[in-house]
Amino acid sequence: MARRCPALFISAPASNHGKTTVTAALARHHLRQGRKVVVFKTGPDFLDPMILQKAGGGVVRQLDLWLAGESACRRMLYDAAADADLILIEGVMGLFDGAPCSADVAELFGIPVLAVIDATGLAQTIGALATGLASYRPSVTLAGVLANAVASDRHEQMLIQGMPASIRYLGGIRRSATFALPRQHLGLSPAEAVSDLDARLNAVADAIAPLAAAALPAVVEFTSNECAPLEPLLQGQRIGIARDAAFSFLYPANLALLEAMGATLHYFSPLADVALPEVDSIYLPGGFPELHLAALQENHPMHWALRDHVAAGKPLYAECGGLLYLLESLTDKAGQQWLMTGVLPGTATMHGKLQGLGYQTAPMPAGSLRAHTFHYSQITMQLTPAAVGERLFNTSAGEAIYRAGPVTATYLHCYFPSNPIAAARLFL
Repeated sequence: MARRCPALFISAPASNHGKTTVTAALARHHLRQGRKVVVFKTGPDFLDPMILQKAGGGVVRQLDLWLAGESACRRMLYDAAADADLILIEGVMGLFDGAPCSADVAELFGIPVLAVIDATGLAQTIGALATGLASYRPSVTLAGVLANAVASDRHEQMLIQGMPASIRYLGGIRRSATFALPRQHLGLSPAEAVSDLDARLNAVADAIAPLAAAALPAVVEFTSNECAPLEPLLQGQRIGIARDAAFSFLYPANLALLEAMGATLHYFSPLADVALPEVDSIYLPGGFPELHLAALQENHPMHWALRDHVAAGKPLYAECGGLLYLLESLTDKAGQQWLMTGVLPGTATMHGKLQGLGYQTAPMPAGSLRAHTFHYSQITMQLTPAAVGERLFNTSAGEAIYRAGPVTATYLHCYFPSNPIAAARLFL
């Protein structure tokens, strides 16, 4: 049976046009109107969903055709439409960037696109950009254009003058430091690091409220096939998961899958806790260990606890920032070396430029997981990789996957629902 719900896909000509700001503004605006808003993020991003979750009040999942697959994406939308008043989807990069791209998602599920265009340095030429977005792939429906970072009334008049009658202008948001979202080296700052985030979200919701873009979008029909139940491969297993300001890159779908297979999740903080919870296995996700090096270095009891866990032969799975934490040391961009846990024989150094990016397939003992990589550090490891990631586009070597006793560690961030059996095996 089909389900119907208003839905809108928020995209742009490129990154840094304000997609997250506008999506958050719409989510907070409709939430304040008493509506239940479900927000999705296209692409493997961890930071944008933190902001969007704060804005819309609900869990933000990845609606990613490569990581999750078409069937799973269709099911997520169908489930959301059961009780949502509005579905919002933030795209990744530009509308047609990547393969698959945001336009593929919008077209596949019949969701109209709101094009956000940063108007800085633009006037009437905005119409040419809008025309290109609307006509490049006619099968994608453009709901209209919203101008971001508008400087003045006169500036907006010029923007409107350039907009062809065939494309709907849905309004402009003024440039303002009041609701600009702070950034750092990986993109937007984590939600918990922005002390006045609620005030910023309310301010941008106020700014978008009077615009035509704030109206409920068209209703979209969603369908899905029944999905097979998961095997309880982790029944009775207790998994300890690091989650704090240093380790926060956790896909909600990964956590939900572990629980659906029978695991009980126990969270701990490598920054603050001096002991591990009583668990059978450990999951160290990525995050920002490089921003908390002094605290991580000084928490010696946690170092000992993790080494004891591994010495007892209990599984430990680490991704990206979790991998760095398992090494002997991590050197920051200023050249200062900080001691880490020493679980693995290697060191790492932070760099100012991106060192790894892109989708990869991660070969694991029980099958391959879909994954992605995004990191600014490089490691020197005294271990031979047990396997190497396979890039979606074979432009360079994939990321190493290391195994040492019960430890599996890699720069790759894996999407567990892409292969539940392979994911479960990491914790057994």
